[in-house]
Amino acid sequence: MCPLQEEVLLQRLFSTFADGWPGIGLLCQRFLTAIALIQYAVRLVGEAPQSLVIVPHMIGAVAGALLFVGFWTPLAGAVVASAEIWIVFSQPGDRWIHVILAILGATLAMIGPGAWSLDARLFGRKHIQTSGH
Repeated sequence: MCPLQEEVLLQRLFSTFADGWPGIGLLCQRFLTAIALIQYAVRLVGEAPQSLVIVPHMIGAVAGALLFVGFWTPLAGAVVASAEIWIVFSQPGDRWIHVILAILGATLAMIGPGAWSLDARLFGRKHIQTSGH
């Protein structure tokens, strides 16, 4: 996919990139989700570095890093939701935090990155300057 097609696709996904208070809310949601995902992965790498248990957590951490900067937010949010659902159904323990992270990932995929993101910077509405006569 060429960069122009990528821009058009992301512009079609989001009619606007929310700024103001809604944009700050999305920024906080992205940061909170990303920090939780990365923290879980780092903790598990320390506990069980050779175990397959860390695979969905590492996938979630990479997607969380993308969410943190707001890059490819729809894809990153969908990957977070998928990885967290994978954790819910494949690993024992407290599942509620993973359900919450799955929901946060899905909502970020649906809502979009907000104005303070790489997506907005790279794929936001472009203003065409024309030279006047």
